[in-house]
Amino acid sequence: MRTDPFGGARQQQGRPRRGFGGIRWWILILFAGYAAWQWFGNARVDPYTGEQAHYGTTADEEVQLGAQAFQQVLGDANAQGALLPADAQASVQIREIAQRLIKRVPEVTATLAAQNQQQVPTDHQQFQWDVAVIQSDQANAFCLPGGKMAVYTGLIPIAQNADAMAVVMGHEIAHALLRHGSQRMAQQKLVQMGQMAAGMAIGGMDPQQQQAVMAALGAGAQYGFVLPYGRNHETQADKVGLMLAAAACYDPNAAIPLWQRMSELGGGERPPEFASTHPDPANRIQVLQSLMPQAEQFRAQFCGPGAKATAAR
Repeated sequence: MRTDPFGGARQQQGRPRRGFGGIRWWILILFAGYAAWQWFGNARVDPYTGEQAHYGTTADEEVQLGAQAFQQVLGDANAQGALLPADAQASVQIREIAQRLIKRVPEVTATLAAQNQQQVPTDHQQFQWDVAVIQSDQANAFCLPGGKMAVYTGLIPIAQNADAMAVVMGHEIAHALLRHGSQRMAQQKLVQMGQMAAGMAIGGMDPQQQQAVMAALGAGAQYGFVLPYGRNHETQADKVGLMLAAAACYDPNAAIPLWQRMSELGGGERPPEFASTHPDPANRIQVLQSLMPQAEQFRAQFCGPGAKATAAR
């Protein structure tokens, strides 16, 4: 008897006996087939962007998950005494911006879908819109799947005016409309299946080799797939959010100085673009500048020619 490289044993004479190596490769093939079925089976053209998108949950599941996460956020903010009351000045102003943006969601959705020659999506009709303002130094905002939003007061002095705040909130709403949460879940499933398959493939190596291979594969997935995926989502949300702000009669040009100010946060230090989930600020601004003619068309279409910003500066 002798042992093959994959740990299986076979006789020197007579018909070879199938070892674990053969089973292992069949399992890998099944893993690859299942991963491909999962990835491509849940793919369709995103009506907001015209790009291929892959989803890991249903729209109903997203709404439920978003509502659960929002309750956790509110509970934590309440426990810390950080949740601003609805009648606070900042809450009133933020809610007004949110209402104007939400009002334009159906029209912007229909317009972008028509531009991309896609059927108008109806997922947003299930959204349970709400917005909370949280006292915090963070210059941040988010919109969970299903339309639950939060704005941190640290963002207010960075935005400086309602136009810029509408750009930020439009960007966050766009993430929810584009179902980026579901897309990230699909991506994570694919990466996890790839890691499991890779772990099986290198099972015959010594521990040091296994560690080196897994580290290399992890870095390749991170820099070649995960991070570019995130940057593309940010660019998509910038575009859809800008159109939404413009359609709600806010000045889209406020996006440029806003992101210039955002780029200066933390002393302007940040990782290079290839190592980040977000585009480099200079590249982001360049893309936004290229979108201004289209945004101005949206503002003219929904607000009348020559519409001016309504925000108090």
